[in-house]
Amino acid sequence: MSEITSLSVRPLDLPLNEPFEIALGTQREASNLLVTVDTESGTTGYGEGSPIPPVTGETQAAAIETARAAADLVEGRDIRDYRTLVDDVRSAFPGMVSALFAVETAILDAYCRERDLPLSELFGGSPEPVETDLTIPILGPDSAADRAASAAEAGFEHLKIKTGPDPMEDADRVTSVADAAPDAALKVDANQGWTPKETARFADEVRARGIDLELIEQPVPAADVAGLASARERVDAPIAADESVFTPEDAIRIVREEAADVINVKLGKSGPLAAADIAAIARGANLDLMIGCMLESAVGIHASAHVVAGTGAFSYVDLDGNRLLAEDVIETRGGPIHDISGPGHGVTPTK
Repeated sequence: MSEITSLSVRPLDLPLNEPFEIALGTQREASNLLVTVDTESGTTGYGEGSPIPPVTGETQAAAIETARAAADLVEGRDIRDYRTLVDDVRSAFPGMVSALFAVETAILDAYCRERDLPLSELFGGSPEPVETDLTIPILGPDSAADRAASAAEAGFEHLKIKTGPDPMEDADRVTSVADAAPDAALKVDANQGWTPKETARFADEVRARGIDLELIEQPVPAADVAGLASARERVDAPIAADESVFTPEDAIRIVREEAADVINVKLGKSGPLAAADIAAIARGANLDLMIGCMLESAVGIHASAHVVAGTGAFSYVDLDGNRLLAEDVIETRGGPIHDISGPGHGVTPTK
């Protein structure tokens, strides 16, 4: 038996390289939290959450308060019972997804570190390198082209383009990116910014310009699953559900209503264990899988990459959060490849 002796939390404020604008707003820094779990064996596990109020419904202060309250539920308990621990914490604090991601990851990380086990092996595989795309935020066509050209020069073969409220301006941005990085595969993320009709208008315009898209992500509001299904019927490009899916139950609804071709799993929405459940639901329904992230450092990003490597389930990987930071919590080489290792998720923050 190895008991959890303490759970602690602190703010983790990480400036971005550049302002990051999406349909839901603009961020200039990641206002995150870092959770540390210590066990009686002297092992320490680390977890991170990245609350974004329009997406997760939490402020940084609220997420930190929740994580601190979770200490009363886990301290003194056996870390080998990590599934029960995670279930208890999630039942006690429903909806506090960023805080719960940080707490759950720290517990799993400590469990794996005690056993000298890579986190990926909890999900069935070894910690192989994982390749990510890079996101182009809402910018003018020329600036978007510059970002795309720089990304292609850095080795990124997959780009994701954020869109805003005007589908025709968005089509111009996508065209500029396609011209600047002609060999890159392109995804588009509307972050709930369109109607089904606007989605179809955008898709038709981009297709008329000779651009093929890997997918269009969450074009309509998260609660409008019928609208998501309508968008899917109107366009040829695959439609991905992102903000519409936080839980396995949400994934089941998407499957039943035939609302998407792809489910985007984020550990920042679901946590590692439920993310694996969502992946299993999608695979059982013959849907493709994408994994995404918030603006997390290497702690959160590497935890997600371990799930990718362990499950081998993801066709699309969008784990570029730490590539957008001015400085990460560890030294990284940048570029599209995450070289992950163990034990745990392998990241011990130095900042």
